[in-house]
Amino acid sequence: MRNIGRTVQSSIYRSGVYGHRPVVPTSPDALADAARRRMSRTAWSYVAGGAGAQRTVEANREAFGRYRIVPRQMVDVGQRSLTTTLLGRELPAPVLFGPVGALELAVQHQRGRGGRGAAPRNAEPALARAARDLGLPVVISSQASTPMEDTAATLGDSPRWFQLYWSSDDALVESFVTRAEASGCEAIVVTLDTHVLGWRTMDLDLGYLPFARAEGIAQYLSDPAFQKLVEERVRAATPPGTTSARPTIAAVRSLLSMAAHHPGPTLRNLTQPYARAAVETFLDVFSRSTLTWADLAWLRERTTLPVLVKGIQHPDDARAALDHGADGIIVSNHGGRQVDNAVASLDTLGPVVDAVRAHSGADPAGPPVPVLFDSGIRTGADVFTALALGADAVLLGRPWVYGLALAGADGVRAVTEHVLAELDLTMALAGVAETGQIGRHNLAG
Repeated sequence: MRNIGRTVQSSIYRSGVYGHRPVVPTSPDALADAARRRMSRTAWSYVAGGAGAQRTVEANREAFGRYRIVPRQMVDVGQRSLTTTLLGRELPAPVLFGPVGALELAVQHQRGRGGRGAAPRNAEPALARAARDLGLPVVISSQASTPMEDTAATLGDSPRWFQLYWSSDDALVESFVTRAEASGCEAIVVTLDTHVLGWRTMDLDLGYLPFARAEGIAQYLSDPAFQKLVEERVRAATPPGTTSARPTIAAVRSLLSMAAHHPGPTLRNLTQPYARAAVETFLDVFSRSTLTWADLAWLRERTTLPVLVKGIQHPDDARAALDHGADGIIVSNHGGRQVDNAVASLDTLGPVVDAVRAHSGADPAGPPVPVLFDSGIRTGADVFTALALGADAVLLGRPWVYGLALAGADGVRAVTEHVLAELDLTMALAGVAETGQIGRHNLAG
């Protein structure tokens, strides 16, 4: 993407002559506010909320204010390029679409497109169309609202990775990885920091977990290994007893959601035990807290794809991951959703990068170990700062979800173009013509 900043900027200003505003707000605060007004309360709480008192969410944002970019003058930056290479593939920019679970929540309000019933097909497919147009990779979530095969079909030849939540059932983990390979995924991203859910107060206050309503579990419902577990649960179930308790409206809505998401006709699912059994099975097998670094060897034996670990916040964990077969590191605190009052992700990036580079230096003939970053990225200047601290690329999260909520695929595309445009213009004003030239020398102090 060459000189995308001027291209996008000029397009917006030219459209303004005719009274047209951007598809979505360019200000990150205005973007979030607009999405909050559009989304349901439960959807907004799930997407925007963090752990506890939201201090880690705030810390992620505040950290960017401590790293100041130094403008430079009289440097030939007439031709600029955001192109980069990651895991052997050339990409148009060092930005990926990070994995977001239960994405259907972001589009349930879009009544003109079918509302809740059509939400899953308005979620990942819309993201995939925008990503395909931009040529940027999508990290497909384990907690997607659409089976990975359907998302892959929409992506076409566009790059994609698969984010794995390590289930307590080995056969399910292996099945997910096999399906990811068959879907053309080019890497496996193992999320390490969600083996238990954090104390997410915004969701707790609403008593709302999307997965308990079968939202965001399409990968499981479409998986043969998971379906086998559900069958076993149904066969083992004792005949239900009678109860005098009257069902609440909320309970009826939850059962309807389960039936609507389960494969097959909704009415049939309401009369059979499989939809509810699927949700109960998911809640049983979602995660595993007994994993250690040695378990990476088991995964390494089951795929030839590069394996990256996501959730690293300490140099020792980065070194341990590499010692046990990881091919890349993603510095992340899950967008502040797991541990309240945790260290800002950006503050851990530099030390982790240094540890990885020192570790990789022991084998100069080996391929470079990529370090990626997420948690707190909202603008192109944020991307520049993360790259300056040593990240090879970033994962964009909440901003593109807000764009999806506001304008579907067009919103995702617009948000991403705004981020890339600001990155390009920041590079120009900092005297940098290529992303590979960005370094700590571009930051004050």
